This record gives sequence, structure tokens and C-alpha cells, in this order.
Amino acid sequence: MPDTQPTPLDSINAAAEQVRQQLQLKAFDAEGVAHLANFIQAQRGQLPAAERPGVVLALGCFLGQCLVQAYGGEWATGKDGTTGVGLAGRFFFNPFHLVDAQLNEGESASVAAFFASVPQRLKAPVAARKGWIS
Repeated sequence: MPDTQPTPLDSINAAAEQVRQQLQLKAFDAEGVAHLANFIQAQRGQLPAAERPGVVLALGCFLGQCLVQAYGGEWATGKDGTTGVGLAGRFFFNPFHLVDAQLNEGESASVAAFFASVPQRLKAPVAARKGWIS
């Protein structure tokens, strides 16, 4: 009998879709991220400690899927073992950390502002490597 266990990517996609539906968002796009940022702001100081990790996980899945669909990203594992989204073969963003940061710091760490900054980051030239650093 074939193994029917969902893959980690299946679980991420399912969680992202569940958030999209619960927040009644049309797509994994900038508009969805703007609504996500507003939702996170509304949750600041309201989440019971026991629920926070699950909320960060679910909302991070949604944010990450927005990065994947809007900017051609890819879910991956970082050098430190964390799950995140790679972009353009040179950036790695942890959407769970970004959600957690907005919950902690408020609008100064807005996921919407971060999301809006991605095109400029992608346009930035690749920094030249210093030959004298080993």
C-alpha cells in the first residue's frame, strides 16, 4: 500500500490555504499580505501564550506562500535548518520569524512593508565577494 502521509510541503500548502479561506482572502498576493498585516496587528497582545506558536506557524505558511506565488520563491530549508522561502537563488526569508516579529514589535516590523520591499531587494545587484575574507 502506498504511503499516504502528507509531505512537509503538502502540510505547508494546506495550512496556507486554510488561512486564506479563514481570512476570506482572494489570493496569495500583496493584497492578502496587507490583510494579514492588519490581522496580525489586531492579534497583538490578544493571543494566549499556548496558542501563539500555532498561530505563528499558520500565518507564516500563508506569508511564505505569498512569497512563493507572487515572487517565484521556493520553500526550502536554510543553512540553520529552519524552513523558509528562497528567492532568486540568493535570498532566504523565514516567514514565521517575520510574523513573530510583527506580533512582538508591531507595525515597525510589518509583514506588508517587508513584502513590498521584496521587488527592490530582487533588483539590487549581487554584492561582490571580498577576496581578502576567508
